[in-house]
Amino acid sequence: MNQTIRLAIFGALLSAMLAGCASSQDASDRARAAPGKDTPYSAEIRRTQSGIAHVRAADWGSLGFGYGYAQAQDTLCTLADGFVTYRGERSAYFGADARLPSGSTFGQPRNLDADFFFRLVDDQAAVDRYRAAQPPELRNLVDGFASGYNHYLADLKAGQFPGAHAACRSQPWVEDIAPDDIYRRVIAANLAGGSARFVQAIAAAHPPKPGAQPPAASLDMREQRDAVGDMPGLGSNALAFGAPITRDKRSILFGNPHWSWQGPDRFYQAQLTIPGRLNVAGVSFLGMPLVVLGFNENIAWTHTVSTGRRFGLFEMTLDPANPTHYLFDGASQPMTPVPLTVRVRRADGSLESVSRTLYRTRFGPVVDLSAMNAGLGWNAQRAYAFADVNADNVRSFENFFAWDQARSLDDFIAIQKRYKAIPWANTFAIGRGDPRAWFADIGPIPGVPDALADACTTPTGRAMASRMPGVPVLDGSKTACTWRTDPSNATPGAQPGTLPVAQLPSMLRGDYVGNFNDSYWLTNANVPLTGYARVLGATRYEQSMRTRYGHLLAARLQRDPGGVTRGAVEQAVLETHSLSEQLYRQPVLDAVCTPGDATSALNDACDVLRSWNGTADIDARGANLWDEFWRRVTKLAPETLAATRFDAARPLATPSGLKADNTEVVQELRQALGGAALSLRLNGFALDSRRGDLLHTTRNGANVPLYGGCDDAGYFTVVCAGRPLDPKGYSMDANGHGDSYMQVVTFTADGAAGVEADTMLAPSESDDPASPRSGDATRLFAAKHWQRFPFTDEAIEADPALTRVVVTGAR
Repeated sequence: MNQTIRLAIFGALLSAMLAGCASSQDASDRARAAPGKDTPYSAEIRRTQSGIAHVRAADWGSLGFGYGYAQAQDTLCTLADGFVTYRGERSAYFGADARLPSGSTFGQPRNLDADFFFRLVDDQAAVDRYRAAQPPELRNLVDGFASGYNHYLADLKAGQFPGAHAACRSQPWVEDIAPDDIYRRVIAANLAGGSARFVQAIAAAHPPKPGAQPPAASLDMREQRDAVGDMPGLGSNALAFGAPITRDKRSILFGNPHWSWQGPDRFYQAQLTIPGRLNVAGVSFLGMPLVVLGFNENIAWTHTVSTGRRFGLFEMTLDPANPTHYLFDGASQPMTPVPLTVRVRRADGSLESVSRTLYRTRFGPVVDLSAMNAGLGWNAQRAYAFADVNADNVRSFENFFAWDQARSLDDFIAIQKRYKAIPWANTFAIGRGDPRAWFADIGPIPGVPDALADACTTPTGRAMASRMPGVPVLDGSKTACTWRTDPSNATPGAQPGTLPVAQLPSMLRGDYVGNFNDSYWLTNANVPLTGYARVLGATRYEQSMRTRYGHLLAARLQRDPGGVTRGAVEQAVLETHSLSEQLYRQPVLDAVCTPGDATSALNDACDVLRSWNGTADIDARGANLWDEFWRRVTKLAPETLAATRFDAARPLATPSGLKADNTEVVQELRQALGGAALSLRLNGFALDSRRGDLLHTTRNGANVPLYGGCDDAGYFTVVCAGRPLDPKGYSMDANGHGDSYMQVVTFTADGAAGVEADTMLAPSESDDPASPRSGDATRLFAAKHWQRFPFTDEAIEADPALTRVVVTGAR
């Protein structure tokens, strides 16, 4: 049955059903009730400007059905690729040594390692445990989503959408999914703050060969420059202003996850409605059937990546007689072997089986960190177990499910405290008619108060502290060093081995709260938060340039004598200045560039930087040269550059200045500027090339020039290609990340009609090149054009781009 006939038959029926649901308590009760198995799924999908999906249905299963259909229609190839990944089947289709086509929260590991990792941590037992913990409505939503995905796939294969998804529609790995695939996807998202950052280290851990001697390796970690277990570049900006300091006395929330523009973790924008029960809008990760960041008619919320550690290591002393046994309280305990087999496609297309035996302990899987330092591998004397606090967190999905239906800011806060389930993110929220702004890093955090860390951190753990700050590395040989359950945390449903809510940072303010991926310490720069366990993040430490920029921006907005306004926020958060430029451009010019020196090889570069307007807007000339220069400068030891070192009493003003009187520093800067100029020229770009000549994305076969820059240069507006300059410039089409979904939300007192949300979805709704929805929102983002989100039926129906379809299918 084609879509036109389906619309004609079911449109009137659905409209009547939905109208009834909205008009009486009896209808609301019917929405709560699960329909019989003989009642087909039925959902209406309306699309407005940029293809935003507004999915409306009368029950949870039908809502999931419509949402699964819409997501598949826009992102089928990426969704299907993700489901193959979470099932641990990449090697069977793409070969063992190939890698994921784009980055994700678990990186881009070899397919074989990804397969063994997901077979171990996302296995059927984990799925069964997670599914069993969900309420019936949520299970119905998941079941419906899987059915909606499958229904779209059937329509596609029946020829209804010629030309769509040409890259994958005929591939054998694009197949029907089961509800368990959705649970696997949710579990994978849960682990993004822990296990997923150590895929290869977990997937390749194996016992030492008999007679092998441990390496004579130093545990000095100073040569390890980058922190281990972090996700460079991925993060977010968030600001919330309380009503007392705004011009119209209404709280304002700004949310801006800096996230992937490609791959399984990209955001999808939608509105989900069951009249009388649910009306929520915002974004989901692909493959997740509810909103994880957004707003309803009562609350708005956003997230940033937390510095709180969601994992730890246990150093196990092994039984001398057997390296797969470890000593615990004086007794030898066997590890649990987990034999796994993965199918691998050979070059000739045939399949072979590859087997590994991985090992679990009471703490978690054994991990091999020898790539970080040879002394951290698995040898005959010791091994390390990886403990991920979210491996036992079955509540995260239900937390978001409850938030989507929250009725006030107090309700929202109570939900967060009750579930304590947000896996790896800070939370910011405002409520309709509420003058306060909320911040919290409330979720499962390892039960490692500082006293336990002090008593049980091993010498290896102390050596690792500079590279893995806050990560507990504890003695795994005794009960006294296991994660603690505080007596105040011993409530029904509380997760053992985690810190209680009272020991987690939160703040309610009438002025502002903000975070830019440093710790909770300066959530409000005027009232620093302290006194929390080190596992939650550091205090009194040097802040990133983006954090400093964000708090200075918040202070500037508050200096308006009339109060903070939505318009001022929307303009300020799209500015393309960088703190590196503001702090160092003029000092660098003074130190490196000598006016009138006709012999200097740097004259052209100096002239470009002098003429630059200081922004990274599309037409700005100088940002490309500055960023190439700054990328080289950041390789210098930080203490070599700044004249004034970091001062914890002045965290937003320090470090500052340039050691311009140090000839070695000046020489390093000259070399960096010369290298930057050479890099641009060798790749075919003029020194004064426009930002948009290099920074771009491809949509519908055409380049879309962009603005912004990377986090390490101190840009607040982050649009970062995530790779070095090449002849294509800075293309966002491989592993680009940065401003993804953006929202600025306020409320009036008028219920649903009082939701005032302006949004952007930088990567666009669809990633199918054949779809018009693959570029329209990106072009709006490139033009810095905010869209007022059509939240009410009246606004949706008035949208000039409105289309609608009713989709139905058997349960």
